[in-house]
This record gives sequence, structure tokens and C-alpha cells, in this order.
Amino acid sequence: MNKKILIIFGTRPEAIKMAPVIIRLKKNNHFITKVCVTAQHREMLDQVLDFFSITPDYDLNLMEKGQSLFKLTSNIFTNIESVFAKFQPDYLLVHGDTTTAMSCAIAAYYAKIKIFHVEAGLRTYNKYSPFPEEINRTIISRVADFHFAPTKQAKNNLLNEDIKEKNIYITGNTVIDTLFDGLKIVSKIKSKVKFTINKKINFKKDIILVTGHRRENFGFGFENICKAIRYIAHNNDVQIIYPVHLNPNVQKVVTEYLSNINNVILIKPLPYEIFIYLMNKSKIILTDSGGIQEEAPSLGKPVLVMRETTERPEAIEIGTVKLVGTDKNKIIKETELLINDSNKYEKISKLANPYGDGKASKRIIEIIENII
Repeated sequence: MNKKILIIFGTRPEAIKMAPVIIRLKKNNHFITKVCVTAQHREMLDQVLDFFSITPDYDLNLMEKGQSLFKLTSNIFTNIESVFAKFQPDYLLVHGDTTTAMSCAIAAYYAKIKIFHVEAGLRTYNKYSPFPEEINRTIISRVADFHFAPTKQAKNNLLNEDIKEKNIYITGNTVIDTLFDGLKIVSKIKSKVKFTINKKINFKKDIILVTGHRRENFGFGFENICKAIRYIAHNNDVQIIYPVHLNPNVQKVVTEYLSNINNVILIKPLPYEIFIYLMNKSKIILTDSGGIQEEAPSLGKPVLVMRETTERPEAIEIGTVKLVGTDKNKIIKETELLINDSNKYEKISKLANPYGDGKASKRIIEIIENII
């Protein structure tokens, strides 16, 4: 009898990184694979599901306006038990470090369901940065049975925490698979994507793409980021594009500091296909996101990470990414250096991506086949 695998996720980044694994597992006749979403993020999650034609078998639809981590975690625990009872999976597959992944991994442990953890082993060793992701990911590592580490460093982190080496596999990061798959689809619908985005953006200027949403930056840190962006806009001949996260804590500050600036375009979160098209057209990316640190080097785009720590040190060590924190002056200095120093820019843009070759999901499926 074929073994049952349940894949659970709740946010847009998880959906992006799990899409190539889901697509390949669904085509594999060795398993019965079903997908469950908690919809921790609803609208942004649905954009990715639509793009990759993924239809969840179970949709818990747990997003609530202003929902606290306490409430979200409680709701996931309360609702996931019935999915386990209906499907009775042999294995659970979760990704990364979200509250959905952590809660469902613990629930699977309670139900004695074996756990695969994709993107395992990333660490900052600062429990409040990123918050709550650092502890979420660490907790998953304690209950997971098999760990798919994207890099050697991630594997070493797990070994240092006494995870058995036989249960750790270096696979690369699935986000590179998704990026390559997505770009192929975008090339087929390029005219539609161009029409949607070109109405607002002047591509004759250098584009700086900004994303920012992390909880640990809310307040003073996020205000500093917006002040830096405002200064860069006023003092450089560039166009800054900021798809603003739907979180009210982000919306309020961005609107206060960055509205009504001619060369700052504030837009709603973009569908994945338009976002990667825009990322490919950009000169520089300012972000506090994790996934973009992994994607951008494959496109030759320098990334300035607006966080105090990162669980992705490989790109920093190579030089494709630079950590600038939420220091206004540092953000300005490093951005303007990339704008004005063409030699430095060219050197960074030609560096290799340390996070993979676009074959991570294929490796993961082969490993699962051997395990099961």
C-alpha cells in the first residue's frame, strides 16, 4: 500500500518554496500526496497557489485580522487534528520556520507521524532575531525525523545540536527551483506581465526594489528603514518600488514616511510572476526577507539585508549579500555605493549563488523514495 504524505504550509514564502516539491510529489505514483494550507496569510498565499495551479485538499482558512501568535498557534493546534484524523498520513512534510510549520510539526509528533523538514538547519542563535522564526525552526529540528539542509553550513548547525548525521541530507534550496520554474512560465506570458507592471514603472531609470515586513523591525527599526529609503529617493536619480506588506504595522509607517514622493512607488504585494519579473529588472534589492537573499544571487542582483542578523550567512561570506541592519546611515551608504561604483556592482553581480542549482526538489523526492 502506498504511503501517505501530507504537506502543510500557511504563508506565501512557504508556498513559493514548496511548489516544486508539491508538483513533483503529486506526479509520483509511489505516494499518496495531499496538501493542507492553514492560510496564515490568505491573499498572498492564494496568489502563489494560483500561479502554480496548486489546489489544496484541506484549507483551514485560519487568517484573522490582527491575530496574535497566541491565537494563531492555538487555532492551528485546534484544527489540524481533524485533518490528521481524516487523511491519516504516514509522513508530514513542512518547510522552514513559520508558526504553521512549528505548530504542525509538534502536532505530528503528538500523533506519532514521521516528519520531513525542508530548509532545515538555518540558525542565527539569537532567539529574538528573526522572531519568532528562529525558535520555530529550532523546535522543528527537535521533533523532525529527516532534515533537508540547503547548505553544508546548515548541516553543520544540525550536527552541532546532536542531530544524527544519517538523518541529514544536503539538497540545496528549493526556492531556486521555484525561481527557474517561475521564470520559464513568465517567459510565456511576458506581454501580460509587462503590461501589468509597465503602467506604473519607468524602466529607463535604475530600479531599487524594496521589501520589508519582519516583526523584529517594527517600531524604531522600521522607521529608520523608511527614513533611509526617503533619503535615497530624494538624493539619487533612481526609481524605488516598494510592494507594501499587508500587515497594518508595515502599512502605517510606510504610508507616513514614503507617500507622495515622486520616485517612490508604493504598490500592493505583487503576484509571484510579476515580482520575479521585477526582481530580474531591478538593479539593487533592499529587503528583510529570507527567500530573496537566496533568489537574487541567481539573477546577479546585489542584496542589502535590512536585519541585524541573518540565518543565511553563506551569501554574506561569498559577497552577494551585505547585512546593513536598520541603521539609516549604513543603508544609505551601501545603497549609494552600489548605485555609483560600477566596478563594485559588476563584481558582486557575477558571483555564484551558494544556495543551489535548481535541482533541490528532485533530490528531495529521490531521498524520500529511498527512505519510504
